[in-house]
Amino acid sequence: MNAMKIAGLITAVILFVYTILLIGQIWGGWMKWGVFVKVTITAGATIIATGVIALIWRELIEEKELKKDNFID
Repeated sequence: MNAMKIAGLITAVILFVYTILLIGQIWGGWMKWGVFVKVTITAGATIIATGVIALIWRELIEEKELKKDNFID
């Protein structure tokens, strides 16, 4: 499985869990708003970091393998 697919799956899971938390926070007030803001920032930072790491992995590892196998110049 390539890096972008894994990053997509991780991002989808984080967004799904965050959406459930958001709905619960809006309708039920599950946690204090200060804690919810921290969860929001953490989820955003995790999604961005996952994307950046996946892009770096693709550029360094996967394209290197393609060049080695003479699929790209």
